[in-house]
Amino acid sequence: MMAVSRTDTSLLGRWWWSVDRWTLAALLALVAIGYVMMLSASPAVAERIGASSRHMFLARQVFYSAIAVVVMVAVSLCSPRWVLRLALLGALGALVLTAATLVIGVEIKGARRWLPIPGLSLQPSEFLKPCLAVVCGWLLAEGKRSRRFPGLLIAFGCIGIVAVLLKQQPDIGMLAVIVMVFLAQVFVSGINLFWVAIAGCAVPLLGVLAYMFHPHVRSRVQRFLDPEAGDNFQIRMSLEAFGNGGLLGRGPGEGRVKDVLPDAHADFVFPVVGEEFGLVICLVILAIFAFVVIRGLVRLMPERDPYVSLAATGLLTQFGLQAFINMGSSLHLIPTKGMTLPFVSYGGSSVVALALGMGFLLALTRKRMPRADDTQPFLAGGRAPAMS
Repeated sequence: MMAVSRTDTSLLGRWWWSVDRWTLAALLALVAIGYVMMLSASPAVAERIGASSRHMFLARQVFYSAIAVVVMVAVSLCSPRWVLRLALLGALGALVLTAATLVIGVEIKGARRWLPIPGLSLQPSEFLKPCLAVVCGWLLAEGKRSRRFPGLLIAFGCIGIVAVLLKQQPDIGMLAVIVMVFLAQVFVSGINLFWVAIAGCAVPLLGVLAYMFHPHVRSRVQRFLDPEAGDNFQIRMSLEAFGNGGLLGRGPGEGRVKDVLPDAHADFVFPVVGEEFGLVICLVILAIFAFVVIRGLVRLMPERDPYVSLAATGLLTQFGLQAFINMGSSLHLIPTKGMTLPFVSYGGSSVVALALGMGFLLALTRKRMPRADDTQPFLAGGRAPAMS
C-alpha cells in the first residue's frame, strides 16, 4: 500500500486520498491477468503466423499496458472540468481520424478501421467511445440545466455523424455499443417515457436493417441461430476449450485451443483462460468486471452533479458491455463480434482507449469538496448544478 500522509496537500497526496483505490486496484488486477494470459497464449499464435519472436505479442502487450497505466493514472488526476476538455479534444480528433480511415485506412477482412502507423495499426474509433460518452453526458446535463440549450438534439447529431462513419467502415458492432451507451445515458437523464418507448422500438428495427443490408452481420446471426449454416470453427473450439478446462483447468501453458484459434490472444482469450485455469478463474475475472461496474454505480448514487453522473454512467456501461460482448461471444450466448476483453486481450488502440475511459471514470468519481464556484458556467470553471 502506498504510504501517503492524509496531511499531504500535494497533487499526488490529494489524488491518493480522493481516488477510488478499490476500483483502481481492480483495474490493475485485470492488467496483471492480461500479462499472464499473453505469456500463456501469445507464443503459440506468434509461431503460427511466423513472427520473428515467440514473445512478440507479449513484449508489445507489456509496452501498451505500461502506456495504458500511465494514461489512466495521469487522466485520473484531472478535475471534471478538464475531463470534459480532454474528451472534447479527443472526440474531435478521433472523429477526424475515423473519417480518414475511409480514405487512407488499411483494409483488413473487408473493413477499413485502421490507420497505418509505423509499429502499430491505430483504430481511431476506439477512442471515440470514451470521449463521446463524456461529451454526450455533458450535453444531456446542460440540456437539463438550461431549456434553451438543445443538448439532446446536439448529442443525437453527434451520434448520427459517428453512425454514418462507422457504417461506411463498416463496424456495426462498435456502432451498436456507442448507440446503447448513449441510450443508457438518455434513460438515466430522465427522458420522457414516450421517447424511451420509441427508442425501445427503434433499436430492434436498426438490428433488422443491419441484418438485411450487411452480409457479414447476416452471416454471423445465421451461424449463431443455426451452427450448421456456416463455418463455426472458432466457436466450436471455444466451447470445447471450456469443457476441457472444467472446474480448475488443465494448468498454465497446458491448453490446446491456443494452438488452433487465430485470435486466441485477442478476441478469444477467454476460452484460453477457461481451458488452462478453469471455471473458478473465469468467475473471478467476471467478478472483477462486475465489481468495477457495480462499485462505480454505487459511488454515483449520492452524486448531485448531472454531468458527472451521466458521463460516468456512460463509461461504466461501455466497460461492462464490452466485457459482456467478448465473454458472451466466446460462450456462444450472442453472435460473434470481434471485440477485446478489457485489459485482458491483446491490443494497442483498445488497451490505451480503455485506460483513457477508466481514467475519466476515476477522475469523475473522486471525492470532491463543494466549491464556491458551483453556480458559474461549467466550462468557465464552475460545476453544473444538480438536475431538478
